[in-house]
Amino acid sequence: MTGGSTMKIFAYGIRDDEKLVLEEWKSTNPGVEVNFTGYDLTSDSAFLADDADGIVTMQNAHYSRDALEILNKLGIHNLSTRTTNIANFNFKDLKELGFKLTNVPDYCASSIAEHVIVLMGQLLQQQPQFTEKMHQGDFTLSPNIGQSFSSQTIGVIGTGRTGLAVIKLLQALGSKVIAYDIEHNSDLETQGLYADHLTELYQKSDVITLQLPLTSNTRYLINDSAIKQMKPGVILINCAHGQLLDTDALIKGLDSGQIAGAGLDVLDDETSVFGKIWSSLKNIPNGDIRDLLQRNNVVITPHNAFYTQTAVRKMVITAFDSNKALIEGKTPSTIVDLDK
Repeated sequence: MTGGSTMKIFAYGIRDDEKLVLEEWKSTNPGVEVNFTGYDLTSDSAFLADDADGIVTMQNAHYSRDALEILNKLGIHNLSTRTTNIANFNFKDLKELGFKLTNVPDYCASSIAEHVIVLMGQLLQQQPQFTEKMHQGDFTLSPNIGQSFSSQTIGVIGTGRTGLAVIKLLQALGSKVIAYDIEHNSDLETQGLYADHLTELYQKSDVITLQLPLTSNTRYLINDSAIKQMKPGVILINCAHGQLLDTDALIKGLDSGQIAGAGLDVLDDETSVFGKIWSSLKNIPNGDIRDLLQRNNVVITPHNAFYTQTAVRKMVITAFDSNKALIEGKTPSTIVDLDK
């Protein structure tokens, strides 16, 4: 952007529900020209950003080097994602091509935590099984019987913002909590909630919820070996990242009864299924996802744990504010350290 010229931001993946918030942001930033598309940022769509000073984006799919190289050739190096998740960026590519990246560190911890509790409650109370029976005209109770939160020991893997929010809700419901994280929260440490090893958490937990970021160390953390160490009849919850949980291992655990139920808001290879209309389960191309959807002890939601009006507004406003700051040569608090 040269002196006196209009600042220009181009946005990718804009949904209908974001447009009103975007118009609000534009009205408070009249000196910024904003254009957008509903398409993801790919090598095919990167050219749409020609003449922009910065990019605001959001997608579940990986950001390819080809797309980034096109932005680089267009002279665009200011990137802002409307999400917390940055696992779909290759930091090596970003650094080599001279990009700066911001994210939205916290926009939906409470929303996701509430969703975790909802999934747990459905599975503990066996609501999917009761619903299936009622749809068949069977309004009896036995043999299905639920369990209360207060009778459960619940393992929380990951004690960042969302993990902490989940723990507070669980404690309010009377659950015993066991936590695990490489970095300890001082308050939880004072309460004595941390397990020394994941094995301890696996062996003691009736329910386990994943609340940790996706890294090379956490990818497929929950695999055959981990599941074998868990209590028979464990319930697994994943509202964090699909690739934290090995789908083949999950299906084996469900088939054997080692896993009594699963609540999933994220899936491995979810981009092949989520965000599309399939009309019928038989049309879903991913066989594992199709298998899970047909089980009455698995509850799947379409990556909507974050999806509240409050969260969407914060995602849009924070991302555009951050991108504007980058273009102005400032360092916003949302800057991502690409050396980590």
